[in-house]
Amino acid sequence: MTEKTIRIGTRDSELALWQAHTVQKKLQDLGYKTEIIAVKSDGDILLDKPLYELGITGIFTKTLDIAMINGKVDIAVHSMKDVPTALPKGIVQAAVLERANTSDILVHKGNLSFLDSSGIIATGSLRRQSQWWNKYPNHCVVDLRGNVNTRMQKLKDNNWDGAVFAAAGLERINLKPADFINLDWMIPAPAQGAMVIVAMENDNFTIDAVSQLNDIETEICTYIERQFLKTLEGGCTAPIGALAKYNEDEDTIDFKGILLSIDGKQKIEIEKIVPISEWKKLGFNCAQDVLNNNGASLMETIRKDLKK
Repeated sequence: MTEKTIRIGTRDSELALWQAHTVQKKLQDLGYKTEIIAVKSDGDILLDKPLYELGITGIFTKTLDIAMINGKVDIAVHSMKDVPTALPKGIVQAAVLERANTSDILVHKGNLSFLDSSGIIATGSLRRQSQWWNKYPNHCVVDLRGNVNTRMQKLKDNNWDGAVFAAAGLERINLKPADFINLDWMIPAPAQGAMVIVAMENDNFTIDAVSQLNDIETEICTYIERQFLKTLEGGCTAPIGALAKYNEDEDTIDFKGILLSIDGKQKIEIEKIVPISEWKKLGFNCAQDVLNNNGASLMETIRKDLKK
């Protein structure tokens, strides 16, 4: 094995470091030398505004992109749902790791009576907010920012009834509490539960190394979901959910997608099952169906609402 050390760039939160160490171990098991380099992103520093108000897709990935382009790191490890659908020039997707839990969960304080009355729920995600309001229009939804640990602490410190988290993030760093419920009605963010590794497209050595970690089933399903998002032109800011699953018994892909208004009052859903051979255009076709079913005007309204 060659002497080159693969430098792994990561954010410095506990979850991001867990992801980086996971990739480091997999690469070392294959015989590669590695080093972890942690950097702080603007998304971690600017905690006083909701993400969608910042108007930046990829706020958590931008700092690492720059570090890679400047030659300070060779790869970056991300939660795939944070990564913009269009990667910067010169950077490529090198591997998608096997997917973890895709579900959203509600972490609460033991008493669920608020679900039937007027609860206060915390989330920094427009997608979660809109789906929550669609189901619980009388509830108050407050903004919640910061890394997983910070958000869990804020839930303890405030008078909120609960907060919505991605199950995968809490499971990875053993923070999932006893008091939670699976939100099986909530459609997750495109690529939720998946980790992606990006590299410079001209770095053949690193791409060859990292590509050995790729999980093809996860790669296909996240591609479909992100294609759905990209075709709807969502970026990070619109309330869009998508989930593709491979059904081994039938050799099909089962897809669910959703687009909502910010207040949750309008909802356009789509469900499709297609043979695996038709996966490449599935996300695009489902998004076109949504756009043709009043989705185009809804996206226009969302853009105007976010500019206010």
